[in-house]
Amino acid sequence: VAEIAMAPASRPPTATPLAASSSRIDSPSLKAALAMALIHYKRLPSTTAASVGTSSPPLIHWKRKAKERKREILRLREELKLLQDGVRGEAMEPPVASCRCHFFDGCSDLQPPPPTGGGEHWVDEVLRRRFLRLEFNSEDEIQQLSLSTDFLVELSDGIFAKRESCSTFATFSHQAVNFILSLLKNILLSKREKELVEEIIDGLVTRLMKRMCTIPENAGPVDCSDAQFNVQHLFRKLGNEEFIGQRIILAVSQKISNVSESLLLLDPFDDSFPDMHGNMFIMIQLIEFLISDYMKIWLCCEQFDKKIFEEWVRSILKARKDLEVVENINGLYVVYIERVVGRLAREVAPAAYQGKLDLDVFSKLLC
Repeated sequence: VAEIAMAPASRPPTATPLAASSSRIDSPSLKAALAMALIHYKRLPSTTAASVGTSSPPLIHWKRKAKERKREILRLREELKLLQDGVRGEAMEPPVASCRCHFFDGCSDLQPPPPTGGGEHWVDEVLRRRFLRLEFNSEDEIQQLSLSTDFLVELSDGIFAKRESCSTFATFSHQAVNFILSLLKNILLSKREKELVEEIIDGLVTRLMKRMCTIPENAGPVDCSDAQFNVQHLFRKLGNEEFIGQRIILAVSQKISNVSESLLLLDPFDDSFPDMHGNMFIMIQLIEFLISDYMKIWLCCEQFDKKIFEEWVRSILKARKDLEVVENINGLYVVYIERVVGRLAREVAPAAYQGKLDLDVFSKLLC
């Protein structure tokens, strides 16, 4: 019994695991760490909720900024195209090309038969692939419109460079014109970015008109009237849309006034003098085509722009006065423009009485 009683006393007391863990829990550093963790945990849900509540406005803000930047880039691209084209156009002048053709003469002869040997030029294939990629991409209609106008201008450059319309020109230009008209119709119905769309269309009209009324420097004695005829035909097809057609007439009538002033100052023995006569007739002819083809259709459009309508009517009347000044140079100018003004007066008479045109402007057409 004594041995049993003395046995526990002979062994040193050992700490149990429970006692060790309780001593660690009572540690001040652990208590402080737990307290900090609890504080951070309590703050976490409130921070998350605040971030959820405030993340939406910055996101909308930056999306808006991105859209504005994209619109600005498109606008700057259009301005750059016009500047580059203007520099190239000034280098082309004063040589210009005449057009002795009539629109309906030899329409079946516009497209020559494809060559028997070899395929198309590689540039045509690049343009075709680029346009097909554009046609099946429906992300941004305004950007597509800008690229489509570039494509059409490149096509017109191609026919001037080759001195003839290649076998792919009719197909690609047809697709490009239809694509531009379809895109523009959708954009106008949605009433989005009208100012930017106006810049794109005005740029297209300016660039195509420069090609219709000029020839490259290295053209030499080669006749480019067929290429001019094709560009005029592109204008006529694009004019199916009132938004484009009215701007074409405005730009062309202003160009007629500028050319008439140049004729007064130009030496009659200058080599470019006969070519300027040809340009004058092809521009007057284009206005006549657009008025006879689409004037009644434009007047029935719900989105008919009365302001630009009256603007280009006044511009045509000014062009008539300017051509009367150079009547001694070529009396056919006045005869041709009088025929156009008479046709215009007949077409717009109903619109004038319906209030779509200022009666004062209409009375000037009748003078």
